[in-house]
Parts: sequence; C-alpha cells; structure tokens
Amino acid sequence: MMKVAVIGSGVGGLASAIRLAKLGCKVSVFEANEFVGGKVNEQWLGKYRFDMGPSVFTEPALIDELIELCGKDLRMFSYRRLEESCRYFFDDGQQVIVPAGLEQTVVCFDKAFGEDPKRTRRFLKRLSKNYHALSPVFIQASLHRLKQWLNKGVFRALARLPYYGMIRTMSAVNQGRFKNPKTAQVFNRMATYNGSSPYRTPGLLNIISHLEFNDGPAMPIGGMVQISKTLHQLCLDLGVEFHLSERVEEILHANNKVQGIRTSQKVVDCEIVVSNMDVHFTYERLLNGMHEPKKILEQEKSSSAIVFYWGMKAVFTELGVHNIFFAKDYEAEFESIFQTKTRYEDPTIYVHITSKVEKGDAPDGSENWFVMVNAPINVGQDWDEFVSETRRTCIAKLSKSLQIDLESYIEEEAQNEPRKIESVYFGKQGSIYGNSSNSAFSAFYRHPNFSKSLKGLYFAGVTVHPGGGIPLALNSAKIVERCVREDFKR
Repeated sequence: MMKVAVIGSGVGGLASAIRLAKLGCKVSVFEANEFVGGKVNEQWLGKYRFDMGPSVFTEPALIDELIELCGKDLRMFSYRRLEESCRYFFDDGQQVIVPAGLEQTVVCFDKAFGEDPKRTRRFLKRLSKNYHALSPVFIQASLHRLKQWLNKGVFRALARLPYYGMIRTMSAVNQGRFKNPKTAQVFNRMATYNGSSPYRTPGLLNIISHLEFNDGPAMPIGGMVQISKTLHQLCLDLGVEFHLSERVEEILHANNKVQGIRTSQKVVDCEIVVSNMDVHFTYERLLNGMHEPKKILEQEKSSSAIVFYWGMKAVFTELGVHNIFFAKDYEAEFESIFQTKTRYEDPTIYVHITSKVEKGDAPDGSENWFVMVNAPINVGQDWDEFVSETRRTCIAKLSKSLQIDLESYIEEEAQNEPRKIESVYFGKQGSIYGNSSNSAFSAFYRHPNFSKSLKGLYFAGVTVHPGGGIPLALNSAKIVERCVREDFKR
C-alpha cells in the first residue's frame, strides 16, 4: 500500500486525501494548526458564530461528487439555494437587490440599471457557454501535460477563443457591454474572487459571473464550515489519519524522488507528498536544495484582506446574506491595492451575515457581521494604524449609508489582517490566493499540480492550478488524483 502525506488540511488538502484514500493509498494529513479546514473554519465570539474565511459558496455539486465517491448518503451535506445573489449599495444612495438566476438577473438589470434585456441575456448565456467549454479541459484538468491537449474538448474550447475576451481586461469587456457604469462595476467585482483587479485581469475571468448570476450562490446548512467538516468526516470514514498541531518542516527527497517528510515531531516515510501549503512557502521552507520555478513564484501576488467580525444588536431586518457597499472610485481602489498602498478614504465593503439564514449563528434580536475590505499584501506597512483607520472608515461609511450609529450596535469583535493570514494560514505576505490573475496569460503561469523534477510531489489548493476559490481548490484535488493515477499506474 502506497503511503501519502498531505501537508495542510485546507479544502484542497482534504479533497486530495479523500481521492487518494479511495485509490487505496494509506493517507496521513499533517496540519500545523489545531483545527482542520484551513481558511474554511469557524470561531465563536460569545454567542455569535462566524465563518472565518470564504463567504460565497458555488458549485455544491463538487462536494456531492466526493460524497458519492465515498458511497455516502448525500444528505450528510445539506445546503440551501439563496434567492438573492447579492445586495448592492452605491455611493449615490441607490440600493439594488440582484436575484439568483439568469432571467431574474436580466429583469433586475433592466429595472435597476436600464440595461437592454436582450444584450444582458446574450452576455450571460455567452458566459455560460464559455464556462462549460473551459471547465472540463482547463479547470478540471492539468494544463501542464501534453496528453491533456490532445482531446476533442480542447479543440471545442479553443473554437470559442473569440468569445473569451482574452485581449481586453474584464473591465473593458464589461464597460463595452453595458451602458450603465454600475452594471459594469457589479460584474467587475467578480475579479476579487481570486484576488485580482478587474482593470488588469483578462475578460476571460468573467466566467465567474456565470456561477454567481446564472447558477446563483448557495449556503451550507450550518455555515461554510460545514464544507470542511464534511470533507473531514469523509476522510475519517476512509481511515485517513490526522496529525494536528504538527508542522511539516521538510519534504525529504533523493534521486529525484520523494522519500518522506520531517515534521516537528518525527520523520515519516512515504512515496507521495501532496502540499496544500502555499506553493511559495512549499519551496522556500520545505524543499531544501530544490530548484525554484522563479518565473512562477515571482509573479504579482493576489490581494489580501482586512476582516472585522462583529456581533451586532439586530438593526437591519431587510439586509440580505451578501451585501456590497461599493467605493465611489473603484478603479483607484484597486490600483492602491496592487501598488501595496494603504488607503482609507472610501473602500468597498463586503458584509456577509449568515444569521439571516442560520438563526443559531446569533442570539435572538442580533446578527453576525463578517465585514471585509480588500487590502494589499504585507510589505511592511504600519498594519496597526491601517487596521484601526480602516475600522473607523468602515463604521463611518456604513453608518452614513444605513443612517444609523453602527458603533453603538457592536457587542463582540475580532479582526483578521494580512499578518495573521500569513502566520495562521501560511499565505505568503498575507496573499489569499497566491499569485494574482492580473495578466492575459496568468492561468498558464500558475504552478502545475505536480512537480516536474521530483516524482511523487503534488500540489493542491488555491495557490496552484486552476486557481482561487473553493470550487477550484476542489478541482485541484481532482487533478492531483489524475496525475497520481498516470504516474503510478493506479
């Protein structure tokens, strides 16, 4: 029986452990923290429960796929489809509720923004076709193995090349499509789902909007943390061993093959290592003497974030689960982020309130607010001052927009910021998704899911192919499984 060591228990690591255990491997997961799930974990502040990381859940079928792979009842993971995609608050006072579903979105954009329904419908259908053409060959499979380029699906995907918007930025595509700048801004925000700028990333990334508007978001019953809890349970049912609070310090190798790992407690022999750690830190901290792929690792990093977790006295019975308070100058905001500048005046604020659908997440008459602001990576800024000023700015902006004294409603509070993201979740410089997608060919420059120089070493998670977000992390595990099958004839 082949032995596998998985480094890190984020979604990509857990999914990899499940898939390799199903191949008949003996799998052990090593996690530096005392909890599993990586960023998909939870924290209680008094009587308030918070999901600490991702707040948007799409493509739940990928979780169902893993459950079915393990022969379990799909009811072990339950979720509800949300009727609303998001609520948007603009600087001129306009508030727009965007429902989930293609036709509902078309009607909304017509009424709220004056967009031509035919043009909106045509664009959303184009994004759907783009997504379904690309997903099987570029999202669910490796870009870095020749045989992947020799199937009919690739040619079908390439046939749609004129429709992807590769030579224009996301913002340029959206501004050219819609007459109202607010509509373009709504589509542009999807770049934040992988930590990129809509003014730099290619129009191809508009396919994210297909999941948001055509399919619509979902919410796991019990919160986002149920994703990692479900995957953890599947691992346990398959006999996967977990070693929590045990940091991996080195990947051992000889003669261009993996030999095992050295942890803070012991040496473990194994033939396969899957690193769910940030790929930059995997090379810098764990692979002594290995040649680094500098061209990949030296690319621009994705954005980071400042997050405030506020247990609030209930105020807004009309607020939805997802709420976005846009900055007036959206482009200037992103330029500040990717020039790693601190900015205070007018950030876009993302408010996520799970207690709108999970009543147990807050006491009666209260709400749990996850308040996030996109931020630059850590390059030595004065983060204590930056976080403090950002907090004041957020409270002032929200108070003005909602016409209340927000500060007086906060009962519990915690914070997260780039330094903590780096120290707790091992994202280099606080980057959430590794490299950004701020170039036309960034998808081809993400690190592959396997090592080209060390047999038995694989990579999963948001910092490698196919990219950031829960669905892509789950797909990275699918690619790892396929690579292992090919390499070890499983």
